Amino acid sequence: MDAKMFCYQCQETAGGKGCTVQGVCGKKPDVAEMQDLLVYVTKGLGAVTTQLRAEGKKVAIEVNHRVTMNLFITITNANFDREAIIDVIEETLALKSDLLAQVADASKLPEAAHWTAPRADFEAKAKTVGVLATENEDVRSLRELTTYGLKGLSAYVEHANALGYENEEIDAFMQHALAQLLDDSLDGNALTALVLETGKWGVAGMALLDGANTGTYGHPEISKVKLGVRNRPGILISGHDLKDLERLLEQTKGTGVDVYTHGEMIPAHYYPAFKKYDNLVGNYGNAWWLQKEEFEKFNGAILMTTNCVVPPKDSYKDRLFTTAAVGVPGCTHIPLVNGEKDFTPVIECAKKCAPPTELETGEIVGGFAHEQVFAVADKVVEAVKSGAIKKFVVMAGCDGRMKSREYYSEFAEALPHDTVILTAGCAKYKYIKKDLGDIGGIPRVLDAGQCNDSYSLALIALKLKEVFGLDDVNKLPIAYNIAWYEQKAVIVLLALLHLGVKNIHLGPTLPAFLSPNVAKVLVETFGIGGITNVEDDMAMFGIEVNVPEATAV
Repeated sequence: MDAKMFCYQCQETAGGKGCTVQGVCGKKPDVAEMQDLLVYVTKGLGAVTTQLRAEGKKVAIEVNHRVTMNLFITITNANFDREAIIDVIEETLALKSDLLAQVADASKLPEAAHWTAPRADFEAKAKTVGVLATENEDVRSLRELTTYGLKGLSAYVEHANALGYENEEIDAFMQHALAQLLDDSLDGNALTALVLETGKWGVAGMALLDGANTGTYGHPEISKVKLGVRNRPGILISGHDLKDLERLLEQTKGTGVDVYTHGEMIPAHYYPAFKKYDNLVGNYGNAWWLQKEEFEKFNGAILMTTNCVVPPKDSYKDRLFTTAAVGVPGCTHIPLVNGEKDFTPVIECAKKCAPPTELETGEIVGGFAHEQVFAVADKVVEAVKSGAIKKFVVMAGCDGRMKSREYYSEFAEALPHDTVILTAGCAKYKYIKKDLGDIGGIPRVLDAGQCNDSYSLALIALKLKEVFGLDDVNKLPIAYNIAWYEQKAVIVLLALLHLGVKNIHLGPTLPAFLSPNVAKVLVETFGIGGITNVEDDMAMFGIEVNVPEATAV
């Protein structure tokens, strides 16, 4: 039987090889096809804009935003709404047609730049432009590695754009790279160079977003986040978009409706600007993959601002709302209209709902972004020099539903008490609620924030390199044991490689989209590796395992 689809962009892809019947994420074959086609027409748009720039013509900001949003829509667990994706393809084709008419010399543009068709022909075309359309597995691997890096970069750029921050150079690179992915004349060396250049611009993209977030909301501060609930109706906001949170908090003032963060939105509590909202109560729940159980118990309205959304149960589907790149068939979508969003439907839904069912109590501590860590750098340096801290372990990245991810909980618990965990992203939910203690007042888990705040961890490493007077970041006592899941983790990895970081270990499995030859290059050039088990990996990182004390019977 022929495969109904092919997708291997996330860590949980079927059998570690590729989803061919339905996505493990819940994506149906007909949705996967439209996402493939959207990527294809966006590559064509990138070729047109790149040619326009080569001819000295200006590309409008709205066009740049169209490219980033298109790629964002195709990220894992973002959009399951086939009709909405088809609408975006039509909008992109119309935009591309208008721009194509402005090109002086279109003779050398690829087929994707010229292709257009009515809606009825989309399905047939989609079947010819998916991942497997590139037959050579090494070329395919390098193309997809770049594509997924660009998808991750698009997400971070889109968040910065939402706050009014732009970087035309990043946009130009992304569109140029998309065009390059259509060029069959590029060999392995050229495509490898494109992968590494994507990492360079990944650093720029995360710097742009860091500047946007801190410039708008202040630098994160060490903060305690409440985990309990109040006896009032609530809205649970998930995803990564801080601008959407700000809009929601403003619109819920005086309504009697509380707002709780979920998943990757928890770092909002660390920013000074959000501390003024008494309607921002705390954080509810854990990582994205527990949504079905936790969203049901929340009882109130739920707003998904970005991925990761899990196709909802019928029991709460009518109170789940989407916005921006997110789409779920049957759920109300809140559009951006003239630069604003009206969350009235979300608020009115919440008013009719019971208060949240309490899942847990207590609080957790976070807010260890780069400026906060820089402020205590002297304490950190002293702790290292005295031997109180012997090792930092970067355990940033993503969480996921696979049972093998319990490894990361076990790894964190087994770390000796002279090690500090540096984290960012939803990977933290495997260990941030465990009492792992502190070292001279420095918590043993330092949470920098969202996955994009891995940039903070890179800056912290570079700062430590400077204060210790080292000529190579890899001489620091830092081990990298990173969990990955989707494409934003890919751009973080490429960014770290660009910054010269080596010996990064990825788990729970290596990406399926790495061909044996491409994996070999990454291993030999950068020391990329996988994981095995806690005990052996501790030894590999040069860390002495904590042996639990025997319990008296």
